[in-house]
Amino acid sequence: QAQLVESGGGLVQAGGSLRLSCAATGRTFSSYTMGWFRQAPGKEREFVAAISWSGGNTRYADSVKGRFTISRDNLKNTVYLQMNSLKPEDTAVYYCAAKASGAVTTSGYGYWGQGTQVTVSL
Repeated sequence: QAQLVESGGGLVQAGGSLRLSCAATGRTFSSYTMGWFRQAPGKEREFVAAISWSGGNTRYADSVKGRFTISRDNLKNTVYLQMNSLKPEDTAVYYCAAKASGAVTTSGYGYWGQGTQVTVSL
């Protein structure tokens, strides 16, 4: 059974950094577009970043451009989200997702992880 397992969340002060990881098990996602989403309390889940199967194409939400970097290691079946210059408004549960289609889009993801909490304090 295919699974996506996120890790790396935690509590960090504003201005700090965290790196999230998403390990895929049960199948290989090396040909899948991978994405990161987040959901803050009382808000809808929103797109954060996505990366093509080769890593050659990425896409970011305007709110994280220049601060977050998505990358992947297909040999390890793992996707990363490096988050720098974190702000309190980045506080959310972060989810990893995968989609079979090659387009790097903000929707259409069929596989989801369970999420990891990121809390940014002042």
